[in-house]
Amino acid sequence: MTVAPLAPYPATRLRRLRQADWSRRLVRESVLTPADLIWSMVVHEGEGRIPVASMPGVERLSVADCARAAVEARDLGIPAIAIFPYIDGARKDAAGSLAADPDGVISRAVKAMKDAAPEVGIMCDVALDPFTDHGHDGIIENGDIANDATIERLVEQALVQTRAGCDILAPSDMMDGRIGIIRAALESEGFQNTMIMSYAAKYASAFYGPYRDAIGSGKLGTLGPSDKKTYQQDPANSDEALREVALDIAEGADMVMVKPGMPYLDIVQRVVQEFSMPTFAFQVSGEYAMIMAAAQNGWIDEQRAILESLGAFKRAGCAGVITYFAPRAARMLGL
Repeated sequence: MTVAPLAPYPATRLRRLRQADWSRRLVRESVLTPADLIWSMVVHEGEGRIPVASMPGVERLSVADCARAAVEARDLGIPAIAIFPYIDGARKDAAGSLAADPDGVISRAVKAMKDAAPEVGIMCDVALDPFTDHGHDGIIENGDIANDATIERLVEQALVQTRAGCDILAPSDMMDGRIGIIRAALESEGFQNTMIMSYAAKYASAFYGPYRDAIGSGKLGTLGPSDKKTYQQDPANSDEALREVALDIAEGADMVMVKPGMPYLDIVQRVVQEFSMPTFAFQVSGEYAMIMAAAQNGWIDEQRAILESLGAFKRAGCAGVITYFAPRAARMLGL
């Protein structure tokens, strides 16, 4: 893009356009609306709401509460919900068998939400880590995460979620080749309209800790590697993210995601500029927890920080943001 040269001061006074609220709004380069938000929520198998200690304001919801939340999302103008399961640790196993349970909590929640608010899109996480007792996203063989064996289980999980009514499958496992195999399975089952939002550039980040608390994730290192660095990306790498994104697009992803969000805005911008694909960022649990902790200590203005952080994703080029702040932000934006 060619940028016209600026006239020297005082002919150019950049503060002129900032002098009033109306003029600032008139020339604003990016705008955040409720339609840019995907509400991230956790569903559990019991009744009622259970607060998540490490994420003030976030609760694990029952299936009935998820249905009510879907109606709330619709009324707030939030177009989609991303749902994640909390599974009792005593019911987990090394293979994550419950991930493909057609009567499991995710299937029941999806059906309840689509019945309550069919206008709201439902996005399901395709990954085994909420269901494995070892906390990894895949099947462990000989002490390592087995790529192809894991994909077989992910396909089973994806088809169960789709049959329940899921609109967007979001594989977050970071196994090589899983997008193409899931897409082929969807086509063979007649689910050609099911969308895939790939966790294409997902980093081995320290910012996931509160989420692991929220879903009751198994302790890493009990079986297999003590971290996820053999399948999630190295935080030092940028070009690698473009290769991951290119592969997932070539295999049939409709949308791509960068995760975490705020520490990786440079990756968001590179992906948007390189591929011109609908690109989303996940404002992850650690980002949420940092803002809430600082706000509760009186160190930052909570509402301003929420909207400023979400606006940063739009400024970087995101089509939308997956965030635990979605309902609060939508209410603020609707004022």
